[in-house]
Amino acid sequence: QVQLVESGGGLVQAGGSLRLSCAASGRTFSNYVMGWFRQAPGKEREFVSAISWSGGSRNYADSVKGRFTISRDNAKNTVYLQMNSLKPEDTAVYYCAARTIETSTYQYWGQGTQVTVSS
Repeated sequence: QVQLVESGGGLVQAGGSLRLSCAASGRTFSNYVMGWFRQAPGKEREFVSAISWSGGSRNYADSVKGRFTISRDNAKNTVYLQMNSLKPEDTAVYYCAARTIETSTYQYWGQGTQVTVSS
């Protein structure tokens, strides 16, 4: 089992920045691909970004490319999402997730953290 706890959400004006953190506990953090997803009110959950176990491979949704940066610190069992140039449409609950490299399905999820961007 892997337990994930997100933090860092909040209210920010458009154009501002936030950094989300996701602290992992349980099994060896470096064995897992880590991802960020988000769900806005009335919408389905969508992929935001993911990072490989080593941090050498990262990918992003087109909607956040160039504005968001994912990173991880395996020594601290933590993954981060730096969000810059925030837009009102980035408003959502952001979830951290983990999966092993053998599967494309994320097996573990955090409880989510709210990000609200005002115009």
